[in-house]
Amino acid sequence: MAPSSASPRPLISTTRLRTSTTRPRTGALSRTRSRSGSTAPTRCAALATALTLVLSACTTPNSDRGYGPESAPADGSTSADPTASAGAPDIAEPETVVEGLAAPWSIAFAGDVALVSERDSGRILELTETAPAQAREVGTVPGVAAAGEGGLLGLATAEDFLYAYFTAAEDNRIVRFPLDGEPGSFALGSPEVLLDDIPKAGNHNGGRIAFGPDGKLYATVGDAGDRESAQNREALSGKILRLDPDGSVPEDNPFPGSPVYSFGHRNPQGIAWDETGRMFSSEFGQNTWDELNIIEAGGNYGWPDVEGMADPGEGSDYIDPVQQWSTGEASPSGMTITGNTILIANLRGEVLREVPVSDLSQSRTRYQGEYGRLRDVVTTPDGQLWMLTNNTDGRGSPAPGDDRILRIPLPD
Repeated sequence: MAPSSASPRPLISTTRLRTSTTRPRTGALSRTRSRSGSTAPTRCAALATALTLVLSACTTPNSDRGYGPESAPADGSTSADPTASAGAPDIAEPETVVEGLAAPWSIAFAGDVALVSERDSGRILELTETAPAQAREVGTVPGVAAAGEGGLLGLATAEDFLYAYFTAAEDNRIVRFPLDGEPGSFALGSPEVLLDDIPKAGNHNGGRIAFGPDGKLYATVGDAGDRESAQNREALSGKILRLDPDGSVPEDNPFPGSPVYSFGHRNPQGIAWDETGRMFSSEFGQNTWDELNIIEAGGNYGWPDVEGMADPGEGSDYIDPVQQWSTGEASPSGMTITGNTILIANLRGEVLREVPVSDLSQSRTRYQGEYGRLRDVVTTPDGQLWMLTNNTDGRGSPAPGDDRILRIPLPD
């Protein structure tokens, strides 16, 4: 299998967008922010129109979970317009692909087969191609020590290997397994530790892994509660890391001999690349701002000295986010980029957020409170969009059947 990543996808509608809290990005470095304590085949052009219509037509109705109407955004936060575009067709609600998952965290694809991680059980599941899909256990990752936000987190695939980021008894680590067998009977081979001694804690473990368009393995690492470590380039916490597929350090990393690719992060949990190869990451803030960042090699993103965007007129060497949201409306986790649109799953905000790549000052939310906490969103090998709920992790309010994977249906 080639490295698993989403292929460039068509434009998603950006009609009726409102300006969010951002300023034009004019260079690699920007002002001081406010102080704080595997490639899928491209489908035909008709899919572009279909996907545009689908997400233009999705509204954010109240659901039987008992959530009220969307509250007014905080001053300076993103304002989302939940109204459907005029003249959009009547599109069905997202469809359930599989249900009954327990604290799921990540989705990856081995060819056309979806693999899912369960944080607390340490299980890796494969989804059958039946309708509805069934979740079959591929194996349990040995040594997972789930506690708090830690456990079996991100998954990725490349060649005949499955990669996993997980919390062990003493640390976080990245391992890979030979993925043996065929679809419907996959099994895990013997694990190989690629990187260990990544600091762990009850929270701020990061945990997302993905292969970039350069074939390198990227991993998001939280500060593990040690705020100052995010500014220490010798520490692995509070970083985004870059490795060769065998776990070695690429020769062209920004800091020779180090897996550190960028630093000054609090708890990044999403990474994705646009058609030009730009890398984006979503990041949890503390009490003020969550962030969407463009990741640059060697870049310093400011935590813990700063959180959120710059105050005009103040200069610094920290790189500003291209967009920010109040922590109460976001908590951004997994993300994907489909054509011209960044899609971000949000936990506390319980929304799917869209940000157009062509105008990073804009944002729109979907499904407000309808499915609860959203942990991941992925583009499938055939170009569909899947969302992963996360209501059984101890912080949500599970509905019957939770947790589940939802597919956004596309019209013929």
